[in-house]
Amino acid sequence: MEVKFFDAHTHAHFAAFKDDYRETIRRALVTGIGLVNVGTQRDTSRRAVEVAHEFENEPVYAAIGLHPIHTAKSHHDENELGGGESAKAFTSRGEEFDYEYYKKLALDPKTVAIGECGLDYAAFVREEHERLQKRASAEASREGGLTDDEIKLRKEKQIVAFIEQIKLAHDVGKPLMIHCRDAFKDLIDMLTANHQILNTNNPGIIHFFTGTTDDAKKLLDLGFSFTFGGTVTYPPKAGMPDYRALVKYLPPDRILSETDAPYVAPVPHRGKRNEPAYVVETVKKLAEIKGISLEAMAGQILKNAERIFGIQK
Repeated sequence: MEVKFFDAHTHAHFAAFKDDYRETIRRALVTGIGLVNVGTQRDTSRRAVEVAHEFENEPVYAAIGLHPIHTAKSHHDENELGGGESAKAFTSRGEEFDYEYYKKLALDPKTVAIGECGLDYAAFVREEHERLQKRASAEASREGGLTDDEIKLRKEKQIVAFIEQIKLAHDVGKPLMIHCRDAFKDLIDMLTANHQILNTNNPGIIHFFTGTTDDAKKLLDLGFSFTFGGTVTYPPKAGMPDYRALVKYLPPDRILSETDAPYVAPVPHRGKRNEPAYVVETVKKLAEIKGISLEAMAGQILKNAERIFGIQK
């Protein structure tokens, strides 16, 4: 097949696709879309590699890593882990990063990146917001909330796991696939402090970028690229990133497209289960914002993906 588009971050191996992942991936392939299925913990990372090998001679690849929300007890997402008791038990205990386990997966030739790793403070930000609201309304109770010490411990766990994955990316010579939500200052500080072990020419990707233009500049200076997904096709909304300004600001050779399927489907599929075939809609919007043709935008993204992931045509 001739690859024309690229979904740099998807989860077509998640439980949401348990009954039709092969058909879902084939729909993308027949449309000329290559893709990277991204792991978020032990099982989904292993599964990403297994699925990549099911499509041995096709442009289906894997990223392996430990998502920051899975370093401690977190919500249970049946789209990700399924509804079984073993999955529920996992979210109850969290996961310690097992370097040797992930290194074995990282060395697989179908693995092209390390992650989804990084920092996610969204729950802590919500916790602080709720705490302030309660104080404002003179409510003394904080039932069910996290203490400051618990928040500090959870942040520390995320940081430890992230540093280990930065080291792993360096050791195996593959780029990072970074998740960051409500934590860009700490993320940039960590990457700057560990710049000596980043892969100099190709440190990786900030997936589903939601930072500011200033954040983007600092990350560009560190060598990172950025993916954008279905949210760029949504109407502007207060409190959301200015995607148009961000895409205009970034150099074309640092932009990639993604779906993050099964989440955040682009217009005109918004509200449906997302899938890799829908990445074309995101590329259309990126092309519109950049003021270039769809073919030119898709071609640039494909070139970027080949360079960053070390993919051979």
